[in-house]
Amino acid sequence: MSKVRVCFLGTPEFAVTSLKALLADEHYEIVGVVSQPDRPAGRKLQLTPSPVKSLALEHGLKVITPESLKKEPAAVEEIRSWGAEVGVVVAFGQILTEDFMSSFQYGCVNVHGSVLPRWRGAAPIQRAIEAGDTDSGVTLQKMVKKLDAGDIIGIRHVKITDDMNALELHDVLADLGADLLRVELMDYVRGNLAPIPQDESQVTIAKKIDKQESLVDWNTSAKAINGKIRGFVYGPGTYTILDGKKLKLHKATIVAGSSKEPGTVVDVGADYVTVATSEGALKLLEVQPESRNRMKVTDFLKGHPLKAGDKIGV
Repeated sequence: MSKVRVCFLGTPEFAVTSLKALLADEHYEIVGVVSQPDRPAGRKLQLTPSPVKSLALEHGLKVITPESLKKEPAAVEEIRSWGAEVGVVVAFGQILTEDFMSSFQYGCVNVHGSVLPRWRGAAPIQRAIEAGDTDSGVTLQKMVKKLDAGDIIGIRHVKITDDMNALELHDVLADLGADLLRVELMDYVRGNLAPIPQDESQVTIAKKIDKQESLVDWNTSAKAINGKIRGFVYGPGTYTILDGKKLKLHKATIVAGSSKEPGTVVDVGADYVTVATSEGALKLLEVQPESRNRMKVTDFLKGHPLKAGDKIGV
């Protein structure tokens, strides 16, 4: 049986896992890769190729990096010349037109980091952790013009544990997404699997995270703050204010609350600082002072002595 000719569209590390799976699968042939243009990165802000572009070049694949497929018809024509049968889209970062998606025999399919229709949109992994979801997963969907609204080709589920953060969930979902391409995508293009419509009544939106959301509000619950810390570790992070400077929060656990005002230090141990919230308290375990590296609270306390009754977030 002939190989399925694939045009792969993706940009970050999440997509690299899927591209590696397709490259290793003898049933597929990657005829070309589309990724976002090189962006400044690092302290010197040097133009750096995306992780997907780097992998594609290592394998000698055709790669193009248009700023916008919608505005660059020459790029679209080049992609069409590759003769791909299906477009596989994984965290590409650009909106695709109906005309582009329909140019492939089997259309475009998308690996999305949630169990659709829950968490359609830009930040499904972060929002799932932030919301306290106990179940997550990854969906392979047939792409349509409406955002993440296509029929479902396949789903993989995973449990979110109390201490799992968004980076850890990201890695699990990346592997599961690659498995969907190995199994369900092949079943789909061979005609052995019919996509299933989404239940529109169950839709939730994972809106893009605003940097202003990074500031912790101690007047919310310990559960809500911990969810934000675990979720936003994937970007853009969370912080509070201590002595007029930012203190990033990297790891914490929820403990029993107290009658103290939210933002008040309740207890200080050798390796933790417990802070009151509106409901429950939060035991801080790993933090990052302004212009410093991430560190355990044990090390932080050596240069920043805190005591019960001190205020954080003021």
